[in-house]
Amino acid sequence: MKTVKLGQLEVSAIGLGCMGMSQAYGEADPAESERTLHRALDIGVTFLDTANAYGMGHNESLIGDVLKSRRSEIQLATKFGISLKDGKRGIDGSPEQVEARCDESLARLQTDVIDLYYLHRLDPDVPIEDTVGAMSRLVEAGKVRYLGLSEVSSKTIRRAHAVHPISAVQSEYSLWTRDPEAHVLSACEELGVGFVPFSPMGRAILTGVIKGADSIGGKGDMRGKMPRFQGDNLESNLSLIEQLGQLAEAKGCTPGQMGLAWLLAKSDFIAPIPGTKRISYLEENAAAADLNLSADDITTLDEMFDPAKVAGDRYVPSGMASLDRD
Repeated sequence: MKTVKLGQLEVSAIGLGCMGMSQAYGEADPAESERTLHRALDIGVTFLDTANAYGMGHNESLIGDVLKSRRSEIQLATKFGISLKDGKRGIDGSPEQVEARCDESLARLQTDVIDLYYLHRLDPDVPIEDTVGAMSRLVEAGKVRYLGLSEVSSKTIRRAHAVHPISAVQSEYSLWTRDPEAHVLSACEELGVGFVPFSPMGRAILTGVIKGADSIGGKGDMRGKMPRFQGDNLESNLSLIEQLGQLAEAKGCTPGQMGLAWLLAKSDFIAPIPGTKRISYLEENAAAADLNLSADDITTLDEMFDPAKVAGDRYVPSGMASLDRD
């Protein structure tokens, strides 16, 4: 597996988003999740991404239980900042709770250090300087090696980086979600910050497995509530996926692999973390690191998925409001 530098942290070029093993995309088979985690390390997919909010701690515990004997092989990333109070989702980046949340994650993960610790969402009521200042003390204490931010604007990145070096920024980025191209990617390049696309295959739509509304929306599947996966928006977006499938077939790869290769071709500081809970998809994703796209391929994909052609927002209005955007 090729590697990518996120600041000073070297990770596998293709990582593994572990959230789906605990929530969001329907029920997971614990045994298959365990096999998938071990297989990831066996084939060099060593950059694992989780968060304390995924399954309300379950995801971190799963990774801790399964991989405690292989800790030295892993670049381990987790997050804090999304809270659940009285059944309602909130954001808490207050300095007072940073160390407590980190200690909880360390215990669940059964490790003494986190390689990359992200603020999951910007708390609009707390200056980013205060939150990152508290996070930097985790580095000083040896509990965390590097710091990251998730779904933040270029302005926030610059303010945070002035307090303590930020190694990585994580945001949704894929063929059908191009927002980071406006300002964030250039800020990362300028500051030497790595970029980690989550949902790099558009929550599976870019793989071609979603054929219509009946392919999503089952128990525990968050996509059923997302505007892009509903009604006319979905039908319009599936027409783009059909074009992607034709291009991938001509290239001799899967649509998902083409989407991942497109991301890797965008810059040498990008390391996508496609999520899966199955070995077959894991192996398919990993193979994308060896797929080379021509300049013409990149141009064709850029034009095919021009943001104006993608129908619907990423989240419902309340979800969009929680994002820190330029």
